[in-house]
Amino acid sequence: MMYINFFLRHPTKMEQQNCHYKETEMSTQLQENRVGPGAYFALAFAAVFFSGLLGGKEWYGVFDFTTLNGAFGKVVSGVNQQGDAIATTTSAFRGQGGHGAMDGFLFALGLIPAVMFALGMINVLEHYGALRAARRLLTPLLRPLMGIPGNTGLALIGSLQSTDVGASLTRNLADEGQITEKEKDIFAMFQFSAGAMITNFFSSGAILFTLVAIDGTSAVPTSIGACIAVMFIMKIVGANLMRLCLSLGEKKAATQSTAQGEAS
Repeated sequence: MMYINFFLRHPTKMEQQNCHYKETEMSTQLQENRVGPGAYFALAFAAVFFSGLLGGKEWYGVFDFTTLNGAFGKVVSGVNQQGDAIATTTSAFRGQGGHGAMDGFLFALGLIPAVMFALGMINVLEHYGALRAARRLLTPLLRPLMGIPGNTGLALIGSLQSTDVGASLTRNLADEGQITEKEKDIFAMFQFSAGAMITNFFSSGAILFTLVAIDGTSAVPTSIGACIAVMFIMKIVGANLMRLCLSLGEKKAATQSTAQGEAS
């Protein structure tokens, strides 16, 4: 009889408030997980913004991360007299001939603007649902391809243009618990191989395609697209090698712990 009365009794005011709080929390979570058109637009903007496609001095450069991030000015590092004229040489604010901890400090200081700008943009885009849209769209692709979730998509796009952006966004995902330690290691391996692929290739490697052989043919028997494809494929291969090593290590550790448990 006591159990019947327990289930038939009216809920108290405290229980009603707790139930109301739970329903409110569930509805809030559903609204947060909902992906609308604005979230997909924010994701598309982030992909273009961090990809470097709009880089340059044209008007559309305002939608490019590297262009907006800018560069430090030059300082005079040397003065030489050439006849009646005086010639000056310039260098970055780090100067020339630096070494050790002091030079490393100035190098790290130069990374702060890019990291702060990238994290600020990601927080704004995350507010509009870009990470939720990336998780929904890219998880079916990235999970079987490299074993990482789709919310790493923005960091992946940013890492193709700047190593600083990729590293800072990956650290932010790890600190917020959106990726595990294993996923972080796999993703770091993807970024480490051919880091800042697009920026470094087009600033340094693309000049090779202007070379011409004696007979007038191109000295490089391939195309820019083929080179980029090879680099991107090998980045994925490197990430999967790291994924394999981590999986084998986990199995070995599990086997050893099982054997120790049986022995004890």
